[in-house]
Amino acid sequence: MISQTIPKVKNSAVKGFTVDIPLVLALISLLVIGLMMVYSTDLDASLRMLKEPGYLFQRQVMWVALGLALMIFLTFFDYHNFEKLVVPFAIVVISLLIAVLVRNEVQFNSSRALFNGSVQPGELAKLGVILYLSVWLSKRNYEQLADFKSGLISLLIILAGVAVLILFQPDISAAVTILALGVMMFFLGGGSWKHIALLGGIGGVVALLAITFYTTGRVRIADYLNGLQDPTMGSYHMRRSFESVIKGGLFGVGLGNANTKYTGLPLPHTDSIFAVLAEETGLFGSFILIGLYIVLIWRGFKIAQKAPDRLGSLMAFGLTGWIVIEALLNIAVVVGLFPIAGNALPFISSGGSSMVTALGAVGIILNISRQGTGLKIQERSQTSATVDLRRRDWRRSVSGADRYGKAG
Repeated sequence: MISQTIPKVKNSAVKGFTVDIPLVLALISLLVIGLMMVYSTDLDASLRMLKEPGYLFQRQVMWVALGLALMIFLTFFDYHNFEKLVVPFAIVVISLLIAVLVRNEVQFNSSRALFNGSVQPGELAKLGVILYLSVWLSKRNYEQLADFKSGLISLLIILAGVAVLILFQPDISAAVTILALGVMMFFLGGGSWKHIALLGGIGGVVALLAITFYTTGRVRIADYLNGLQDPTMGSYHMRRSFESVIKGGLFGVGLGNANTKYTGLPLPHTDSIFAVLAEETGLFGSFILIGLYIVLIWRGFKIAQKAPDRLGSLMAFGLTGWIVIEALLNIAVVVGLFPIAGNALPFISSGGSSMVTALGAVGIILNISRQGTGLKIQERSQTSATVDLRRRDWRRSVSGADRYGKAG
């Protein structure tokens, strides 16, 4: 459990401009690669949307600009203010999720967006869950989290309301992601192992029921299992993705020269954009992209480790973990290691909601970095408990007093 011995640090941002250079450079590189890949897929995608060539790319530039403006604002916006804002933000997110169901703008056999697909509240929900749970968990100690009513039941109520609204769209992958984020945050916050196992079991049951009752889920699982036995028997999406990756070889066919994006690769500008990148830049370019995500993970976790308080640690770990989960799922789907999920590739895939929320998350992480930079390592040594994978759980010899900092 992240230690509670460190007092909350408010208005403690280091004077002057400080920034985590490796994180920013990795982010800029990802954004540049993303814009190049959206530009590469723009012609076919824009025409399929009955728009002029360049429409999709211009919108992506707009979303990147908006997301960067939000990121810069949140870099200098004290993250402690979210303690007062998470409840209003949660109300807005839930209202938008309900509005999606009421308006019922059906696209690709589901109703997930508002304003002709421009806004996907499901992406805001993922960010909202992390921020809400970070505040919620930071205010509870180990005994409170170990209590069944104040710990697990309260958490389930929070997660169930959001996940159910998303399942009704239906968006199984987003609902499962919400539950996964809940389990991750509960783990990082110091929840009981029994409750974590029970929460994971409940999430598994919910996912199984969703797959059972929704035809799309059943088909995707069946295609995935068939593809594991014989790639040629997998889904059309999987086969075309494999085709792109294989054509790319070691160094790719060259930027803009991929042809599967013109010959039926599903959603080359969003879900399958990694397949296009693999075809145009090969394994070399794919590993560079993965390396940039690894840098982002490394810096995000370092920032969480050095955060000035428990709230900052939870937020930084949670937001970094969310970006990692999204990237991992998208790439795993393209290479056939996971059933088709529909997750965007952060900072790369075309789409406003994903881009703006992901950049907003980076802005919060950078703000935590700015506030943690000026503190001495010794003052926050207990915060590293999270980095050590909740080491309190296998240090039973340590007294409860020591664990909460009441003894020397």
